[in-house]
Amino acid sequence: MQFNGLKNFPTGIPAVFSSLKKAEIPLFLLVLSVQNCLFPLIFAPAYSVCQGRIINLKSFNVATKFSKETYLYWYELMQLIRQFESMAEEKYKMEGKIRGFFHAYIGQEAIAAGCMTATRQDDPFVTGYRDHGLALAKGMSANACMAELYGKATGVAKGKGGSMHFFGVEQKFFGGNGIVGAQIGTGAGLAFAEKYKGTDNVSLTFFGDGAARQGMLHEVFNLAMLWKLPAVFICENNNYAMGTSVERSSNVVDIYKLADAYEMPGDSIDGMSAEAVHEGVARAVKRAREGGGPTLLEIKTYRYKGHSISDPQKYRTKEEVEEYKQRDPIQQVLSTILTKKYATQEEIDAINKRVNDTVEASVKFAEESPWPDDSEVLKDVYADKNYVFDVD
Repeated sequence: MQFNGLKNFPTGIPAVFSSLKKAEIPLFLLVLSVQNCLFPLIFAPAYSVCQGRIINLKSFNVATKFSKETYLYWYELMQLIRQFESMAEEKYKMEGKIRGFFHAYIGQEAIAAGCMTATRQDDPFVTGYRDHGLALAKGMSANACMAELYGKATGVAKGKGGSMHFFGVEQKFFGGNGIVGAQIGTGAGLAFAEKYKGTDNVSLTFFGDGAARQGMLHEVFNLAMLWKLPAVFICENNNYAMGTSVERSSNVVDIYKLADAYEMPGDSIDGMSAEAVHEGVARAVKRAREGGGPTLLEIKTYRYKGHSISDPQKYRTKEEVEEYKQRDPIQQVLSTILTKKYATQEEIDAINKRVNDTVEASVKFAEESPWPDDSEVLKDVYADKNYVFDVD
């Protein structure tokens, strides 16, 4: 349909309603008063009038209605992540069976859930050292993940990587990276590889608010825009870089605005809502698949635990943590499930038991698994299997 202002609408307002109705566009009528004159305005959600043409913004948008199956998937995945992390923390603190660095994803589960339903399995993910939740989301088994935390040979990195270096080529999960911000460059490389191979896969790169201050980010953003790489850069802003707030360490507190310097699209998303995460990520992924290039998403979330397992958390109050827990992403999804009658309490209890059994089985698997053999120590370092190491 072609319109050039109200005076050119076909035979007045009634005809406009009729025309839009035939196009199956949902309508609202607003009346705007300007200088004592009344102007009827037609408001069609998800539509806009641009240069006299009605534009369906849904062509750039994504569905906002989610099915029963999606909510149940979100709930079970988020519960798996939380229960896995809680169990692993218990085995670390109470029993000393897990050692080294350990960064829990508790509180941030909606990001993993929303990203999974907004992407395809072939879309590569790469993240920093808070990697357990995303690894589980991408399909790495709880058994192999727990075994890696235990340092066992059956772990996702053969017991050699530990908490910070989960890795799974089959699942298109490329770490687990211990150097702050290093994965931003790797994520751009993954996107370049997909474009070079001619796929329509999109690389998702996750990093924290602290990593946003690394020079790597700016170098990557410049090239990613120059080459229109199929990438989505996701800043999981949980408010604190270790114990330093964003306000104390950055002049730009709205991190998504960093994209402006490179004319890259940027957006801020509620990371406590699986729905909001899905919608924001799906828009960015759609744009990348269609050749539109990268997007920066600042997903505002909150970690309930410390930066790492040894963090005393003196930089924030207990009241602040409790305030965020009132918006708990798992409870929000559960509330929707029960309100919409997508599942009974008995069915929810069955999901909880299934998750609990999976986590308990992962502990048994890890504890019964063998330690890596001494012959493995120099393997998986270089691609060249005949590389000669200088050892004495």
